[in-house]
Amino acid sequence: MYTALCIILGYVLGSIPFALVIGKVFYKTDVRQHGSGNLGGSNTGRVLGSKAGAAVILLDILKVVLAMWIASHVSAAAAIWTGLACCVGHCFPLFAHFRGGKAVATAFGFLVGISAFVFRDPWFFFAPLVMFLIMLWLYKFVSVASIAAILCSSLLITVLCWDMNAQSIMIITASWLMSILVIWRHWANIQRVREGSETAVTWL
Repeated sequence: MYTALCIILGYVLGSIPFALVIGKVFYKTDVRQHGSGNLGGSNTGRVLGSKAGAAVILLDILKVVLAMWIASHVSAAAAIWTGLACCVGHCFPLFAHFRGGKAVATAFGFLVGISAFVFRDPWFFFAPLVMFLIMLWLYKFVSVASIAAILCSSLLITVLCWDMNAQSIMIITASWLMSILVIWRHWANIQRVREGSETAVTWL
């Protein structure tokens, strides 16, 4: 009962489109009509500037952390499933006609929540972060680095939680569903990487 309520709360919090709110309130601009059209920090930064982009990224991270913190008072499994629901809400927001972001910032919020509230071990955040930075340095694609980081997290959780009780199975399942969500949302980017048309990071 409480877990289900937390999951619903996670989806609702995830559905808050901070990119849309900041764009319309402070810049009188709908970021969905510019750039890639995504309601995420990257597109906001391209359309409205680095300060707006940074604000959206921070708020998108924090909404997942808040949702997982609330759910952690129920159970570790509730926390991770609530984090997943929050990321789904970000990608398919109730308040923005189900057109959201690609779950990059929210995935990092998910990793922070796992580290702080599920396992209480900083390595569950820092190991994927190191993977992200290495892949970004090697390949210069945020999409590739994001996928590598979330897969690293799922593998780490699977290896360290493999005792096959009910809660462990729920945690492992949620972590792999999170990986599938990130890969799915970046499928077009993967195709562009294969075609050589994906935009690379130029400041590394």
